[in-house]
Formats: sequence, C-alpha cells, structure tokens
Amino acid sequence: MAFDLTARLAQRRAADLYRQRPLLQSPQGPQVVVDGQPLLAFCNNDYLGLANHPEVIAAWRAGAERWGVGGGASHLVIGHSTPHHELEEALAELTGRPRALLFSTGYMANLGVITALVGQGDSVLQDRLNHASLLDGGLLSGARFSRYLHNDVQSLASRLDKAVGDCLVVTDGVFSMDGDMADLPTLAAVAKARGAWLMVDDAHGLGTLGAQGGGVVEHFGLGVDQVPVLIGTLGKACGTAGAFVAGSDELIEALVQFARPYIYTTSQPPALACATLKSLELLRRESWRREHLDGLIAQFRRGAADIGLQLMDSSTPIQPIVIGDSARAIELSRQLRARGLLVTAIRPPTVPAGSARLRVTLSAAHSEAQVQLLLDALADCYPQREPGDA
Repeated sequence: MAFDLTARLAQRRAADLYRQRPLLQSPQGPQVVVDGQPLLAFCNNDYLGLANHPEVIAAWRAGAERWGVGGGASHLVIGHSTPHHELEEALAELTGRPRALLFSTGYMANLGVITALVGQGDSVLQDRLNHASLLDGGLLSGARFSRYLHNDVQSLASRLDKAVGDCLVVTDGVFSMDGDMADLPTLAAVAKARGAWLMVDDAHGLGTLGAQGGGVVEHFGLGVDQVPVLIGTLGKACGTAGAFVAGSDELIEALVQFARPYIYTTSQPPALACATLKSLELLRRESWRREHLDGLIAQFRRGAADIGLQLMDSSTPIQPIVIGDSARAIELSRQLRARGLLVTAIRPPTVPAGSARLRVTLSAAHSEAQVQLLLDALADCYPQREPGDA
C-alpha cells in the first residue's frame, strides 16, 4: 500500500497545524528581512545579541584562515582540533565542572548522553514538558520510560519508587515553550536521595542566567554532585552553533566511549569553535547584556499585564502569550506581521492541545522602544474572548 502523504498533509492544513519555513534574507537580529519584508523580530533565541556580533564574526574569519573550514573527520579519528579542545576547557570553566565534551547539535547531545547512560533494565524519568530531543533519547535508550507531571516533585518521587536498574532523571533547565525554570534544588535532592542521577538540558538558560552566565545550575548554586549531567547548547545565547555536556572526568570518558552520536559524527568546523570562544568571552565580560535583558523582560511583563494578556509564569526571555485555539494564534501572528512585527504562533504537537500561543522571545539586542512597539501592537490586535470561552 502506498503512503497517502497527500491526505496526511491535507489533514494537517485543515487542523490549522501546517508549518511553513519563513525565508530569512538578513543576519539574525531585531531588524530582519523575511520573505522580502522588513520586520522587527521577537522570535529568535539569540538572547544576548551575539549571533551577528562583529568580534564573533572576526573570530570565525580568523579561525577559518588558520584552521580551514571543515572538521575533516570525527573527533576520535583526526577531527579533534586545538580550538575544539580549548572550547571544551572554556565550557568546563564556565559551568564549574571538571570537563566538557562538544557535540554538533543539542539534539545529538541529548540522544547521545541518554542512550550512553541507560539501556534495557534501567529507568529514565522525564518531565512531561521536556524538549522532543530529550523524549526521543529516552525512547531510543530502551530503558523503562516514564514521564512525571510538569515540575511536580511528588509525581517524580512516586515514579522513582518504582524505578529499576540505574535511574536517570531528565529535565529541561528552562522549558522552551513555557519559559519557566525547573525546580532544580528539589529535583536534585529527591533524585540523590533515591540514588538517581539528574540530567539538566540548559539550552535556554546558559548565558542568560547566573551571575557569570553559567545558566540555571549557577542560578541555583548547584554543583556536579547535585546535577551530575549538564547539557548546554551554543546556538542560542552564545549566538553560534553546537552543544556540549559538562560533568565529571568519568562521565566525559564514558561518553567518548559509548555516545554514538559523538563517535560517528564529523566534528564541527574548528573556526566555529574559535567564534564560540569569542562569544563566551563576551558573555562573561559584558554582564550588561543580562542586566539589560532582565530589564526588558520586566518591561514586557508589566505592559502585558496592563493589556490583559495571559502570560505564563516565566522570568526568562521566553514570554509565551497563551491563545488556546490554533486558528486564533495564527491570526494574531498574521495581524502583528501586517504591522511589521514577527512573532511566531506555536501550535500542537509542539505544545499540548488547546494551548496554542505566541512565543515572544526577547534579546539584549532589543531596545525598550522596540519592546514598547510590540506592546502597543498587541494592545491593538489581542483577540478579545467571546462569552463562554475558556
């Protein structure tokens, strides 16, 4: 029987869930050109405004002149260059851990770490709102897979009591669609009391949280004993690309031996590592970026409350506006775009059914005036609820 892809695509269109790729025709930043239209963007994850920073660009250019443009092989063959090694050392220092290991993407890091640490006869317990890459890693591992209620320590504890074998508790540090932080101190205590390891994917906290930008673990003052496995991505606040895992020497050595997405993948270009080293320097040196970003978050939340927007409990750059209905979310996104503002409508299956939203993301590259433009447009466009709506 042939695959009926036409019917599947038509069904997705009819449910207002069809996705299309906007064509970016400019560098990342607040002011972009998308599909030929100049827009003020509030939807990328360039939280510190480093993706188009001249010093980062210059570091990439110099790295390409010195090291070429390709990794050439996997890390274990002949693809582990000096810039890769220096970047791993810098990431270990930033996160306060003995060692770090580079991966080409965050998705690969999550798949690689989970499948290397647990397998058949073990248990992996995950927050229900974890990123798809974490869920996929858990399913692919072959371990007994269970999801606890979002940020619910009692729900986790009850599942830990039923866990078998080695047990890995997995959570996002900052949840990508809600913007809230995991209750890491409590999760860490419960996991450790039951002999489980806690793995945190801090894709959206690294760079934006903590006095030095070390992320959610630094924000809560936790060490490697409380959070043995820390994942971070470099394509968000760092403004470049790639990912890493940081932890003990034994953890990193185990991943070098057993993490298939690490073993069997060509390394990232050494020049990219040079660029990321520069972005890490800026991230730590220019604390004003986090301070300015925090001010913009506070400004947006105050203004949203005045308008009556339904925000989620988030103190991070991710500020979702819950709409509920997918068609309504798409229409509001369209109205904002007609006013020169780009805010993406997020719909199922990325978020649970009935919780479609506009995912506003703020950046240190935004100005207070630009945030006010967004608030003014939302005040004009925000759909009023009909009587009887939930």
